[in-house]
Amino acid sequence: MLKQVTKVMDILENNYLGSDHVLVFDNASTHLKRADGALSARYTPKEIREWGVETTLLGEDGKPVHGQDGKVLKTKVRMKDGQFADGRTQPLYFPPGHEHAGKFKGMAQILRERGYDVSKLKAQCPKFRCVEGATRCCCRRTLFNEPDFVSVPSRLEEHCLARGFKHMILPKFHCELNFIEQCWGYAKRLYRLYPPTKKDDQMEANVHTALDSVPIECMRRFSNRSLRFLDAYRRGLSGKQAAWANRKYRGHRTLPDSILKELDDEQIA
Repeated sequence: MLKQVTKVMDILENNYLGSDHVLVFDNASTHLKRADGALSARYTPKEIREWGVETTLLGEDGKPVHGQDGKVLKTKVRMKDGQFADGRTQPLYFPPGHEHAGKFKGMAQILRERGYDVSKLKAQCPKFRCVEGATRCCCRRTLFNEPDFVSVPSRLEEHCLARGFKHMILPKFHCELNFIEQCWGYAKRLYRLYPPTKKDDQMEANVHTALDSVPIECMRRFSNRSLRFLDAYRRGLSGKQAAWANRKYRGHRTLPDSILKELDDEQIA
């Protein structure tokens, strides 16, 4: 995924130097994946112990390494340092020379260093289902709400920032805001028209052919449709209202100022 994004960035930098680019991504799990050692309170132990973040072992070619049984091999990496409220770095592992050198400090010690009294806090509430609204009910929830654990960027976000590109992650379940989804739908419709085949190379060729067959005019119409939905939600319209307005003003990029009155006149809530 990062290789594809890098290719897009290279194309934009080489051909559109004077433009300000914003990369828009779906709210997909691959786009939200964090670095292997990124801060996370989800599986951290409460007490001092040998511990690391379990991740897939990759070979020199960047692909997962498999064992003799065919299963993907795992390895463990250290979690990255945290950050105190004043901006100082907080190592999460004890330094060389310490009696617990190299070991993970544990949630209790990490929180104590941040000024919390954890003497009466358990590691986590049953199944991590804390009381709604609680922020200091257990060690895991307390650490979970710490600013540096909350604002962890995904690998994709880190990659965009490193290259100086602005980016936007769309909300969940709002594919209508991304016109690429409509392009995929157009391509899938074409793909279904091709003769059935069980050959992998032919299926791959059909996918490329279908994607290349989406007309640029359709892409522009799909983009305008997404812009109208964006404008509708920006004005406070509900999903039903936005869909109605989009159908009526499908030749526009934005909706008219009279849209709210029209919705009232049509009694569309």
